[in-house]
Amino acid sequence: MKPKFGIVVFPGSNCDHDSFYALNKNLGYETVFLWHKDSGLQNSDVIILPGGFSYGDYLRTGSIARFSPIMNSVIDFAKKGGIIIGICNGFQILLEAGLLPGVMLKNNSLKFICKNVYIKVVNKNTVFTSDIPKDVLELPIAHAEGNYFADEDTIKQLEDNDQIVFQYSSSDGKISGKWNPNGSKLNIAGIVNKKGNILGMMPHPERNCDPLLGNTDGTFIFNSLVSNLITI
Repeated sequence: MKPKFGIVVFPGSNCDHDSFYALNKNLGYETVFLWHKDSGLQNSDVIILPGGFSYGDYLRTGSIARFSPIMNSVIDFAKKGGIIIGICNGFQILLEAGLLPGVMLKNNSLKFICKNVYIKVVNKNTVFTSDIPKDVLELPIAHAEGNYFADEDTIKQLEDNDQIVFQYSSSDGKISGKWNPNGSKLNIAGIVNKKGNILGMMPHPERNCDPLLGNTDGTFIFNSLVSNLITI
């Protein structure tokens, strides 16, 4: 039985329909919207916190959305081992909620960045990545505060626990400051929690799922997750 995806919709979310289209129309998975004021998750097996500007980003990115009523259910879901993917603003919300370590700072350029980037899959031992057939994915980013930061102890823990999943890289997988679009520590583009059931990433896999766009690298992440959940 294929898992059911639930996409949380906050005021200001703008990638909720992108995620729905990718998961439901492109990939054929059962998908529902979850309104931020609701408490139920409609028996979803996977929760998506989508990109956008929740509550207008009037304070820190994700800082208000973290207190939406539905987040209590999302946090309980996470503590029970439920699968969650936070994309862009969703990643920022996961950080604000304490479900992932670290914070997001403004891009080192102090500019909004919208372009395609390459990310290297540096940990293939997660449900999100184990079936990805490539070492490097091309995905778009669109953010002003994607500069991942954590103190030295936290960064060391991420490294020691293999929690760093994606790093910004060249098209052939070279990782250096040259390929870092926002100043993130260690070129970090995505991390998981210690249990491996929560993924936060700044690039948008949902935007590269339609063959009409000429790139379907985003499908690898969602299909890897579904493949692993079906076999569990």
